[in-house]
Amino acid sequence: KGAFTGATRRKAGRFEQAEGGTLFLDEIGDAPASVQARLLRVLQEREVQRVGGDDPLKVDVRVVAATNRPLEKMVEQGTFRADLYYRLNTFPIELPALRERVEDIRPLVTWFLTRHAASMHRKPPEVSEASWRVLEGMGWPGNVRELENYVQRALILSPGAELVLPETERSAPRPRASTRAARPRSFETEVREVITRALDASEGRIYGPDGAAALLGLKPTTLQGKMRKYGIKRV
Repeated sequence: KGAFTGATRRKAGRFEQAEGGTLFLDEIGDAPASVQARLLRVLQEREVQRVGGDDPLKVDVRVVAATNRPLEKMVEQGTFRADLYYRLNTFPIELPALRERVEDIRPLVTWFLTRHAASMHRKPPEVSEASWRVLEGMGWPGNVRELENYVQRALILSPGAELVLPETERSAPRPRASTRAARPRSFETEVREVITRALDASEGRIYGPDGAAALLGLKPTTLQGKMRKYGIKRV
């Protein structure tokens, strides 16, 4: 029996599962105070306490933590434990922002295109030199995650052999003062086009990891609701 109502078997925790290996803790700067305290004890004592257990369990785990938060300032402000910070800061590696390592953009985009095109059962489109220049000049305040989301959206909107970049405030050229800006398309038209292209790319599938809902980052029921609202039918 487990330690709480409904538990029928013991389940190993993350540290137990990582025994003899490495445990990666992402966004450690967002950990609440209670989690920080428990993590500090594990790092100091090299042991964990199972839920409902009486005896501590020794663990041998290398911990790698990552964050985009300014931990030193958080320590000064009292929002992150100083003792935990120094425990984790044994061998710091500072990764520069993507805008400071533009040379990484091409291999990253190539990898994202290959990965997501495979999930859509298609060949990755070619990227023109003009598109590369746009991608390398966009700044990417959201770093690699923003770049991947942008590439995935571009892939959905590119049914042909060449990648078509979605326009954003940072990628779209500003109109000259002497010219009148083209009238923007309606929101409804844009939504219809994005959903239709996602359905085309997924061969009409809505559910599953290769379905249109997953490509658009929506729940299948949410996508179906939008399809009914805008009168979109499966291909």
